[in-house]
Amino acid sequence: MGPHIIAIAIGLILDKIIGDPPNWPHPVRWIGNLISKLTALLNRGNGRKAKGFLLVFIVVGITFIFTVVVLIAAYSVHVIVGIALESILIASGLAQKSLKDAAMEVYKPLVDKDLPAARQKLSWIVGRDTEKLDEKEITRGVVETVSENISDGITAPLFYAFLFAGAPGLWVYKAINTLDSMVGYKNEKYEEFGYASAKLDDIANYIPSRMTGYIIMLWGKKESTLPFKERMKGWWLDAKKHPSPNSGYLEAATAYQLGIQLGGINTYKGIISNRALMGIGEIPLNPSHILSTISHLNTAVFLFWLWLMVIGGVLLVIT
Repeated sequence: MGPHIIAIAIGLILDKIIGDPPNWPHPVRWIGNLISKLTALLNRGNGRKAKGFLLVFIVVGITFIFTVVVLIAAYSVHVIVGIALESILIASGLAQKSLKDAAMEVYKPLVDKDLPAARQKLSWIVGRDTEKLDEKEITRGVVETVSENISDGITAPLFYAFLFAGAPGLWVYKAINTLDSMVGYKNEKYEEFGYASAKLDDIANYIPSRMTGYIIMLWGKKESTLPFKERMKGWWLDAKKHPSPNSGYLEAATAYQLGIQLGGINTYKGIISNRALMGIGEIPLNPSHILSTISHLNTAVFLFWLWLMVIGGVLLVIT
């Protein structure tokens, strides 16, 4: 386990510094191509729910086997070669820098009062319609997106890297997450076929999302004047109002720590979606809350990694 722990730490640092260069080959694209080809083949005719389970089995299985084989080959050359390659694989599965950079791409024109540019940059990272959003709603879009992706993009992959020997665990999680993002929709085309992908993603994110939410509530930047007990109670209750069984624990944590209110009316291709409100809105949303949410990201990732290191160290001593 020692080399994997080292690779996770190096991968985390690499992702924070270098991020995801746009022209580099990326495993998520390969997984996405595999899912697209299998979906075209399987998502037809009868038995689509069963075929959806088959899709998950094939994609997760291929991802796991490929990652293990590549790492066995690298570690057989030399442990340093193995750690180096595994670090790169781990870094490519994390999203610290890319998530922060995406948020700042919206923040910069927003503080310059260039709303058309801010709306356009926001449209690159959210699914909602952005053409008519004002400063407050643009800010809300960024804060919600960064908050919910702290777990999906960083802490959940780290969790499975620690749990299942480094890069193989991380990339099994990324395969599940990619499956959900591509076929896990509740519409006529994917409701049955994407059922297994959506449910497995919900299960995979259950523990990491709540752990990350707790960290934000305990140690994240605080601007709210509410007492700690009231913030914790509100967080736990409001998190359950989110349509996702996991994302609410991140968004509600951000809302209560910063004293803001998230949720409300979004439109998706002209169709109105009224999301439950989270937080009590002591402080009006403004662009500075984007920076505060990025602060939550930095704090949550570091402390999540530290928690895992401590837990792993204790278990190593016990066993």
